[in-house]
Amino acid sequence: MHKTVVLNVVGLTPSLLGEHTPFLSKWAALGQIASIKPVLPAVTCSVQASYLTGKYPQDHGIVANGWYFRDECEVKFWRQSNKLVQAKKIWEAVRTLNPTFTCANLFWWYNMYSSVDISVTPRPMYPADGRKIPDIYTQPADLRFKLQERLGTFPLFEFWGPKTTIRSTQWIASSAIAVEEMYSPTLTLIYLPHLDYCLQRLGTDPSAIACDLQEVDAVCQSLIEFYESHSAKVIVLSEYGITSVNRAVSLNRVLREHGYLAIREELGRELLDPGASTAFAVADHQIAHIYISDCNKIAEVQQLIEQVPGVDFVLGEEGQAAYHLNHPRSGALVAVAAPDAWFTYYYWLDDNKAPDFARTVDIHRKPGYDPVELFVDPAIRWQQLKVAKILLQKQLGFRTLMDIIPLDASLVKGSHGRIPTSTDEAPLLMTRDCAFKSTRGDRLPHSTLESTDVYDVILSHLL
Repeated sequence: MHKTVVLNVVGLTPSLLGEHTPFLSKWAALGQIASIKPVLPAVTCSVQASYLTGKYPQDHGIVANGWYFRDECEVKFWRQSNKLVQAKKIWEAVRTLNPTFTCANLFWWYNMYSSVDISVTPRPMYPADGRKIPDIYTQPADLRFKLQERLGTFPLFEFWGPKTTIRSTQWIASSAIAVEEMYSPTLTLIYLPHLDYCLQRLGTDPSAIACDLQEVDAVCQSLIEFYESHSAKVIVLSEYGITSVNRAVSLNRVLREHGYLAIREELGRELLDPGASTAFAVADHQIAHIYISDCNKIAEVQQLIEQVPGVDFVLGEEGQAAYHLNHPRSGALVAVAAPDAWFTYYYWLDDNKAPDFARTVDIHRKPGYDPVELFVDPAIRWQQLKVAKILLQKQLGFRTLMDIIPLDASLVKGSHGRIPTSTDEAPLLMTRDCAFKSTRGDRLPHSTLESTDVYDVILSHLL
């Protein structure tokens, strides 16, 4: 069995390989490259689950980065338990072939309480006083202390939010090298997310993100050279490609204006009440699951949503089956945005009544994905001074919010989620294992892989 490493360089596409990625471009030229047709939705959790199980969302159940938990009447994003993935993972299958096989998962999602041998994933501490303290969760448990003693605390606030930098990706890369030196796993999965953030902030023009591309290229070079020196086969892939967007669509506001959405007011702020709503949307980049409590309303809601500017098409039961998305966790309808549009979770009609968490980085309270968390409100005149004042108040024990996130969805310049129409904007897979052929018998340069084929690519490298 061959030692194999998978580098998940989020957002990397053929259009971004070039002068700003000299190492990856040269490395790819000496091997093979394939385009990947992502599953719908082309979002982190759904794509990763398909890569690691060889199944579609209809089978593994990860229908988005978050969905409506009907039995609890709550929308939940970014859950971490691996038990939510309802299909056998590649490491479980390989372990039955070779009991000495081991797997390390470094920051791929659903990485808690997993059957992998080694796992590292972000897991902040939330003391009762309201603080959020950077930390990680690991298996084995003592690996947490070994890594943070060697590398310092994981830079959580540079992993997501307006302060994102290459440091979080560098920390993950360094942790991977440490895990290799300590455990030498057979299969190592490494998540390198940095490009994802700058592409959503700035769009897809390589010249606008030249520095970010160079930084990611350098991280990949250090990892690839390290693992190849340890006789490992390396696969470089991405989950999706980011496309440029110039308009935001707020489906929940449309549903509210037509009487389908229920709102609960607390302390003068409005909260979405999904359990009391006839219909509401769970927005996730360029797709939105629309949950409808009255099945007699499905047709009229579909007709309404199809007429909203920025909506490309809406999938009912048959449409979801065609895209392998027909799972009990899915909405009655799934809306897909036009190529230049994306969906916000916004449901309030007056910004003065927006919930307090709307202006903060809060990935768990928001009933949908919010890329505006990558920005500081440009209306704040003295941004650093305000942040410093809030931090001081927190240190002194005052209850306060880091309310620096704008409510201006037009700031977002890149998104993903729909299946791209061009291979230049599609995710890719690169390998220097020239003996590899796809399950259809084609060599990689002449093939387009389904997301579920990635499972077979990893398996073939191992075996």
